[in-house]
Amino acid sequence: MKRFILLLTLAITFVSCKKEQKSNAEVTTSGVTADLIVTNAKVAVMDSYRTITEAIAVKDGKVLKTGTTEEVLKLQGANTKTIDANKRTLIPGLNDSHLHLTRGGRFYNAELRWDGVKTLKRALEMLKEQAQRTPEGQWVRVIGGWSPYQFEEKRFPTPEEINEATGDVPTFVLFLYSRGWLNQAGLNALNIDENTKAPEGSTFEKGPDGKLTGVLLAEPNPTILYARIGALPPLSEEAMINGTKQFYRELNSFGITSGIDAGGGGHKFPKDYTGTKALADKGEMPLRLSYYLFPQNKGNEYAEFQEWMANNKVGHNGEIHLDHGYELEGGGEFLAWSAGDFENFLAPQPLLENRPTWRKDLKQILTLHAENGWPFRIHATYGETIKHMLDLIEEVNQETNGKLTANRWLFDHAETVKEEDLKRIKALNGGIAIQARMAYAGEFFVERYGADKAKQAPPIKKIIDAGIPVGAGTDGTRVASYNPWPALYWLISGKTVGDFQLAEPSNQLTREEALHLYTKGSAWVSKEEHVKGTLENGMFADFTILSDDYFTVPEEKISHIKSVLTVVDGKVVYGSEDYKDLNPPLPEVIPTWSPVKYFGGYQNK
Repeated sequence: MKRFILLLTLAITFVSCKKEQKSNAEVTTSGVTADLIVTNAKVAVMDSYRTITEAIAVKDGKVLKTGTTEEVLKLQGANTKTIDANKRTLIPGLNDSHLHLTRGGRFYNAELRWDGVKTLKRALEMLKEQAQRTPEGQWVRVIGGWSPYQFEEKRFPTPEEINEATGDVPTFVLFLYSRGWLNQAGLNALNIDENTKAPEGSTFEKGPDGKLTGVLLAEPNPTILYARIGALPPLSEEAMINGTKQFYRELNSFGITSGIDAGGGGHKFPKDYTGTKALADKGEMPLRLSYYLFPQNKGNEYAEFQEWMANNKVGHNGEIHLDHGYELEGGGEFLAWSAGDFENFLAPQPLLENRPTWRKDLKQILTLHAENGWPFRIHATYGETIKHMLDLIEEVNQETNGKLTANRWLFDHAETVKEEDLKRIKALNGGIAIQARMAYAGEFFVERYGADKAKQAPPIKKIIDAGIPVGAGTDGTRVASYNPWPALYWLISGKTVGDFQLAEPSNQLTREEALHLYTKGSAWVSKEEHVKGTLENGMFADFTILSDDYFTVPEEKISHIKSVLTVVDGKVVYGSEDYKDLNPPLPEVIPTWSPVKYFGGYQNK
């Protein structure tokens, strides 16, 4: 009898458990309908299993399910929006881990972009056309994002060509942070003549006759270039907000759904963040943006960080309608100006040993970050710089009982980081964010340091093999274009935008590896790898449908990929001509003379 009762009890318990399991299953599937379903796609989930499937369902801004079209359509309800991908490839949204987004939006409507222009002849024609419509009191400006090697002519413009194209309209053209060109009207407007003294570490070039050529040389200090940009007339607040909307739509058009802002020179927080803050305040952010704070006043960086730390909280999201929509991450990419090793490969390598205060300046600021629990990122181009900085990071970390590296921290750039120092970075729980700067300046790197050194600059595969978290990006909009696809092409092929072979085969990534760095890898930088970077169930529904199949298109075509549909938080933020009915409205570009109104942004569309 006792045995019968025991068996009956077990049977009842088993049935009860099965009913409970069935009930839980019904909660998660039965009765739940998706807000959005995309079918007939090649969905790259980018999980550890490298899952490729056909469809994706979204609920409340997160991935509800991926699977076959038949499986996913079971989640379709009366109010579900369904989109046919027409057999195109769908990937997690791209995340640029080092992009100057807020500054890019601030200036976007004022700048003529040479990004992607195929010939110098066309670039000069664009200068001429823009000069003809630029009103008195404004300038024609090309502020980086290009390489002379992208042109068929494989050369820089001459001062004479720029003057001929622009006439009496003041003009400034910037190449990375290496050199700039002022036309004669620009020299006159800024009252620069043969007697004007250039900042230390830079030069106003003079011809054989002793007269200014209009060429500004950073050797390697870019202060001379920062100063010229800062002297240009600003746009109105309305135009800056409009430009931020235009720029973020441009990023969406390439499949970017997240970006991590690395601050920037001449761009002070919070004063110069007007455009992005306006969008965040209104709940209109079309991408997720994390930002680091970059001090502006050389010698007063400590005071700036003190003020910021007293009035701002790391992790604060200023976009209440979008998780991680406008979020403060920490300090960087510059922490102390005296510790900046400028990446001008046209000039000799700067050495920290030549700057007597760098160690004291940086130690004070690193200690402040440790004491306040702030994450940090730090600009470091050369291996010698990284070695010195690691010595200091280890020292501060020991003095603060591990507080400095208890929070997320990373090096930016690291083109010539040494293999022995990768082990030290790993031991300190650090990461590295790499950018496509070599794609735009690689030829100049080879001229100065040799082709052998360029084969492992940066040593991406060795960084990954060392177990160090890696995020990928562009460093746009000045020292590279903001377009992520030439950057992905560089990671995969090892070639510059001028098609020059830099990286050796052992330092080239597979397409899956490169995409991982541009998605989940970059999510690590902002401590979001658990919520975005893949299309697994429960992750943010941020994804893009591509114009071409990234995984099979001929390698040389990767640079030309763009988005046909981009989704952030389960909502369409960009639709190409194929999905124009889904493309959200965008205001007309202002001011009416803006280069963006006539040329758009990137020119290879």
